[in-house]
Amino acid sequence: MSSKEKMFEKDLYDIWVNQKFDDNLQTIDGEKISILDSGVHNTDTSGPDFQNARIRIGNLTFVGDIEIDSDYVDWKSHGHHLNNRYNKVVLHATLTNKHNQPYVYTKDGRKVPSIKLSEFIDENTVEDISKKIKKYNSEHEHTLRCIDENSSVDKKIKEKFVLQLGTDRYKKKCRKMYDRLKELKYLRELQLKEPVVNYEIPEEIRNKNYTHDDFKEKEIWLQLLYENIFEALGYSKNKSIMLKLAQSADIDFLKSLKLNGKDTTKYEAALFGISGLIPEADKIPENHSSEYTKNIFSTWKSIKEDYDGETYNETDWNFFRLRPQNFPTVRIAGGARLIDGLLNKNLVMVLVKKIKEIRNLSVLINSLRSVFIIQSDGFWQDHYVFDNKASSKIKYFIGVARADEILVNVVLPFFTVYFEVFGKDELAKKVFKLYSIYSQKNDNRIVREVTDCLELQRVSKRTIYSQGMIELFRNYCSRGKCLECEIGKLIFS
Repeated sequence: MSSKEKMFEKDLYDIWVNQKFDDNLQTIDGEKISILDSGVHNTDTSGPDFQNARIRIGNLTFVGDIEIDSDYVDWKSHGHHLNNRYNKVVLHATLTNKHNQPYVYTKDGRKVPSIKLSEFIDENTVEDISKKIKKYNSEHEHTLRCIDENSSVDKKIKEKFVLQLGTDRYKKKCRKMYDRLKELKYLRELQLKEPVVNYEIPEEIRNKNYTHDDFKEKEIWLQLLYENIFEALGYSKNKSIMLKLAQSADIDFLKSLKLNGKDTTKYEAALFGISGLIPEADKIPENHSSEYTKNIFSTWKSIKEDYDGETYNETDWNFFRLRPQNFPTVRIAGGARLIDGLLNKNLVMVLVKKIKEIRNLSVLINSLRSVFIIQSDGFWQDHYVFDNKASSKIKYFIGVARADEILVNVVLPFFTVYFEVFGKDELAKKVFKLYSIYSQKNDNRIVREVTDCLELQRVSKRTIYSQGMIELFRNYCSRGKCLECEIGKLIFS
C-alpha cells in the first residue's frame, strides 16, 4: 500500500475491486481463480493493498491479503519479501510478469501464487496503464523500497543515520584523495607519465607510513587539486575523459608553457588540442573561422612538438543531452582560468590563507566559493562550441552550483588531507566544520527523492545531510541492502 497513491495504482485497484477482467482468471501456473470477496482497500496503513480478501485457487479457498503491483519484480524491489506485514498475502497480482514467474515468497518463506492481469483485461486498458507506469517510473527512478513504511521510524533516528552517512562519505573522499597523493608521489619518483603507462602501486607503497617530508613537493599537490577539479567539471557524462585530460596535460607540461601577461591562450590551446576538440582552422572556410579559432589552432601547432603524451578525439566527448553551458568546451575554458590561478597566482596558498585567517565560517564559505565562480570572457562569452555563435550570452564558465560541487567534493577534502599531512589538526577540523555547516544552492534528483521518501525536508539543504542521502541511496537502497541500513532494520526486521 502506497502512502501516496499513484494514478496507475488507482486503475489497477479499480480493476480488482470491480473485477474488470475475463471470467477465465488463472494464476501463472494455470490454476483457476475465483474472487469471492476482493477485500478491504487498505488506505490507512502500510502493508498489502487489500486485506481480508477471500479467493478460491483451484479447489482451495484462501482468506488473506492481496498485493497489487505494476510488475512482478516490484515484490522484491519494494521490499515486500523482507516485510512481516506481507506474510498474510495469498495472491500477488501484477499487470506484467515478463518471465511468467509463478510465485513470490513472503519473509516467513511461504510461497504465494502470482497472476498476470494483462492477460485478462482489455488491450487498450493495458496500454493506457502501461504508459502511466512508464511516465511515473521515469520521474521516480530513485524511489526507496521503504517509501510506504518508513514513516513509522522516528525522524530523529533517520536524521542521525543520514548524518553519519554524510560524515562517512566525506571521509571516503579524503581517503581517496590521500591514496591518489601517494600514487602521484610514486609516479614522480619513477618518472612515469599518465595515463599512457599502465602500472600497479606496490602494496608496501600503499601501506607505507608517510611523513610530511614525503609530500613537500608543490607539484604533486597542484596535480592532485587540478585533476580532481577537472573531474568535477566533467559532470557524470564527461568526468572520466576530463580526468584523463588533466592527467595527460599535466601540471609539469602546463608549467612549461610560458605566458604573456594575463593571456591564457596557451593553456586553452594545450587543453583543446590534447582533447581533440580544436577544429583544423586551415580547413575551415575563411568566412566561418574566427580569429580565436585560428589563434588557438596555430598556438597548438607551435606547442604540439613539445608534447609527447596521449591525445583524444572529439568522439571521446559527450555533448548529447547536455545543457549548452555544460558543454565540455565551456568547462575546459573555465578550467584554463583555474589552471592560471594554480600556476601563476598561488591559488593553493591563497585558499590556505583564507582558511587560516577568516574566523566566521559563513563568511569563509562565501569567500572560498567566490574563488571558483568563474565569469566568462572573450570568445567563450558567446560560443558553446568552436565557430558556432550562441543565441544568448554565457555569463559564467563556472556558476554557483558547480562551484559548490567543486568545494564540497574536491576542495574541502583536499584541504583536510593537506592540513592533516602537515600536522595542522586544528585547521583540518575547521575544514570539516565548514563541510558540516555548508548549505548548497542546488540539489539533485537523488537528494530530492530521498528527502521526499524519508520526509527529511528540515535538513535536506545542509550538505552533510544531502551527501548522506546520496550515500544511502547508492550504497544501500540501490543495492537492496535494506537489512544493513539502520532505517531498514527497524522496518523489515
